[in-house]
Amino acid sequence: MAYGSTPAPDENDSGNSHSTVQTTGRRERSSTRRRGWLVAVVIGSTLVGAAGVAAATLLKSPAQIAAETAPPAPDTLTAQVEQRVIADTLVTRGKVAAASTAEISVPASSGVPGSRPVVTKVKVQSGDQVSYGKVLFEISGRPVFTLAGAMPAYRDLQTGAKGEDVAQLQKALASLGYRTAPDAAGAFGAGTERAVLAFYKSIGYSPVRLATSGPDDKAGAARTPPPSAGDKGADAKATPTGAPAAAQEPQTVVTVPMSEVVFLSTLPVRADTVVATVGKAPGDKMLTLSTGAPVVVAEVSAQEKALLKAGQQAEILSEDSGLKVPGAVQAVTDAPPVGKGEQPGPAAGYLLRIAPNSPLPADLTGKEVRISITASSTDGPVLAVPSAAISAGADGQTSVTALGSDGRLRRVPVRPGASGGGFVAVTPEAGAALAPGDKVVVGRTP
Repeated sequence: MAYGSTPAPDENDSGNSHSTVQTTGRRERSSTRRRGWLVAVVIGSTLVGAAGVAAATLLKSPAQIAAETAPPAPDTLTAQVEQRVIADTLVTRGKVAAASTAEISVPASSGVPGSRPVVTKVKVQSGDQVSYGKVLFEISGRPVFTLAGAMPAYRDLQTGAKGEDVAQLQKALASLGYRTAPDAAGAFGAGTERAVLAFYKSIGYSPVRLATSGPDDKAGAARTPPPSAGDKGADAKATPTGAPAAAQEPQTVVTVPMSEVVFLSTLPVRADTVVATVGKAPGDKMLTLSTGAPVVVAEVSAQEKALLKAGQQAEILSEDSGLKVPGAVQAVTDAPPVGKGEQPGPAAGYLLRIAPNSPLPADLTGKEVRISITASSTDGPVLAVPSAAISAGADGQTSVTALGSDGRLRRVPVRPGASGGGFVAVTPEAGAALAPGDKVVVGRTP
């Protein structure tokens, strides 16, 4: 019989067989209960262990909590001593503007005599660059053009006229390639007449020709209409030879009407505002021109004005295009513009004018730019420390605190100098040592 096996009951031992089955069932149930208790004990032990670990993690001693929540130890903030140029820079905003502006007007009597003055053509647009010899517009079919000259046109110039304005006309024509020789400067003769004829032809027009009553009348500057046949007989008079004046042929003189020429003293010139309109009568304001190279104008406060003077270096920056152009302070007004009172702060505007070292693009006219002006500067590199490193002791002496390589702090008496850009020039007092690369204290963390 194998070990642990149960003998098979015979047919006659029914009572013993029943007892054996009951005993076996009880043993199996008891074993199952023991296994369940064992599993429960293991799980419980695991849970208790985990709870212990969690409790150990969450529970901290007062000393440990104080150490973890205490602020960090204070730290010393330092900066290096430098050798650099100290510059005090003023930054402000300005606007690109023309050096000067001029309003062009046309007399109401301009155009063809006997016709109603009206604008028939406009040949310039806002933003155009205007050169000498440029036709701006037409009035009743007659041109209005530009020539070089500082003297404004105040009379019609024609053959026989003399004066400074004639000399200006001759010089302007010569600059365009139309020589007036052999005429003397200031005398409107045959040479000037030929130059005028050639110029008008180049711009597509014929010059005005006015009739005179005879060769001795060429010096007259008035625009005289041709005389009628009746006038010739009525006004007949003796000539030096005794012949009547009516028998002579009427002569014409070439004329440059004052209403057709606009003298410009300098280039470049830009058309700003065009008011002239085709079909409208000419007015007091036909066109506004900007003359001279563009400059930058700005307004500064009284405090800023005290830092500025002519000749200081400046930089002009167009933030739209990124263009940078060096320039210089040209002028600062001594008083605010008329109508502005002496109010404190930036509202009291003193006009500042910056001239660029090279021409600004014409399309910048009227746009805002940023201006950086070097108000003061040292002649060269100097010993400099951040302004935060400067302190005054109880003894009234200015000093900096240097941090040595051994971690020790030492006080270095210094004399402060120029300041700008967050730095101060310093000179160590006699017996004190401070050199570029040394570290100076600029603050401490809390």
